[in-house]
This record gives sequence, C-alpha cells and structure tokens, in this order.
Amino acid sequence: MEYIINTDGGSRGNPGPAGIGYSIRNSLGSILSEKGSYIGEVTNNVAEYQAVVEALKELKKIIPKASRGKAKIEVRMDSELIVKQLNNQYQVKEKSLFTYFITVHNFTISEFPLIKFKHVPRAENARADELVNQAIDHEISR
Repeated sequence: MEYIINTDGGSRGNPGPAGIGYSIRNSLGSILSEKGSYIGEVTNNVAEYQAVVEALKELKKIIPKASRGKAKIEVRMDSELIVKQLNNQYQVKEKSLFTYFITVHNFTISEFPLIKFKHVPRAENARADELVNQAIDHEISR
C-alpha cells in the first residue's frame, strides 16, 4: 500500500504561537487521518519537524506492524530546509532541531524504510497549512 502525508508547521513570530498540521491519505486519495494542534511558542522549523514526527506516530497506528516495511510513504511539505535535512542533503546545524531529526531518522530505520521526503509548493500543501492556522486561531481566540 502507498501513503501520502502532507505536513506543515508554523509560528506567528519566530518563535511565537505555533501549530502543526498533517493529512494522511492512501493511494486512492481517501483521508485516513487529519489533525491540527497548537504546540505552544516555538520556531517555524521546530513546528515543521514536530508535524512530521506526529504524522509518523499516527501512521504507525494506522499500518499494521507486519506491513510497515513494505509500505511506500511519501511525506510532502513546503519547508525546503527540512526536506533537504531529512534527505541528507543538508546538515542539521540548529541544536534545537537535532532531536527531531533523529526521531524521524529512527522511524525510517525501524518502521518505514521506504519513506521519501518531498518538497512541494505551498499551494500543494494547503490542507496541512489550513490545519495549522485553525489550531493557532483556536488557541489565540480562547
């Protein structure tokens, strides 16, 4: 089976009030899970990484253990920096991101060896972005 995950993270200010969003679909386009969450005051890059981590945790619940090694997964996001770090094209120099990078890396080794990370234009990541903004707006309006 193939899975497509769109993730986004953002903060209003850098750092500032932040949220994450993800949408997980199967190869037929059916939505398996979507979530937006407020995550406190962090930087944009921390939010981007946290969105990927949370999406992979959710995917682990969706795919039975016996099927994870064969599942083809494409994680799409509009953060070119994070994609290049996860594809080992850029080093992770910011210490606050290293733990997230290692967490995602461990998922690729232990759970999802056929995972790919792809940079997409913001317009192709609209649903994840919408979930981020809804989460931040909800928290700010409380």
